[in-house]
Amino acid sequence: MNGNDAARVESAAWRADGRGASVDAREAVLHLRDVALAYEDVKGEPVLALKGVDLTVRDNEFLVVLGPSGCGKSTLLKVMVGLLRPSEGRVLHRGAEVRDTLQDVGMVYQNPLLLPWRSVLDNVLLPVEILRWDRRQYEPIARRILDTVGLTGFVDKMPRQLSGGMQQRVGICRALITDPSLLLMDEPFAALDALTRDEMARELAHLWERRKKTVVFVTHSIPEAVLLADRILVMSPRPGRIDRVIDIDLPRPRANGRKLGAAFEDYVDSIRDIIFSFKDA
Repeated sequence: MNGNDAARVESAAWRADGRGASVDAREAVLHLRDVALAYEDVKGEPVLALKGVDLTVRDNEFLVVLGPSGCGKSTLLKVMVGLLRPSEGRVLHRGAEVRDTLQDVGMVYQNPLLLPWRSVLDNVLLPVEILRWDRRQYEPIARRILDTVGLTGFVDKMPRQLSGGMQQRVGICRALITDPSLLLMDEPFAALDALTRDEMARELAHLWERRKKTVVFVTHSIPEAVLLADRILVMSPRPGRIDRVIDIDLPRPRANGRKLGAAFEDYVDSIRDIIFSFKDA
């Protein structure tokens, strides 16, 4: 089996309803229809960040976005949840047009953004306090989530007492505490060393398999994308378009990509060829 056979790469003219073999039967959470986004840079020059984006994100799908730097991956996440309004096209959330920031969303960033004066448990419970929900009801939930990611003994520690990987785990737990239906992750492991990053990707795969969510995950790491994804969107250089959609047909759980054999490496090699082809175009 060669890389192209393994990746089952579809062309950019894929169906606007976002059909994919592994997720076709799932309910649509988000629709993006011919979305474009333009803005002015600091010099007042027009910048076209996204153009002609058609995309469907389905319930409990793990969707990964790959592409060269500056292609609009992070911008796409912001458009999905209403933090940015598209210049053209429409964004629909469960059939209703997105006109304001979606509420039922968890966000995880490259920097965990923990409050240094709050303990691990208090950082995780921060969204509950902001929403004025009953903290007593959610504290056992927070403890269970922290236990899931191996932080049972650290609930009373301060952020300065944690490693980078542990801080990022806390950030993920905070995003999950309100049980959002949609989780957006913008290069959450980019600032970690290689070994910690690999460990965090495997832990995230385990966590998602236990607590299924609709996840849209941005990364520059091709092996990380293949390990985690149901589908991978490969974006072109600016203006960002969806150049390829790749279904990842590998068995779960995927605790270790090396144990998935040649098929895993075929996907990685095929996607790497697509990314590098942009530089030759």
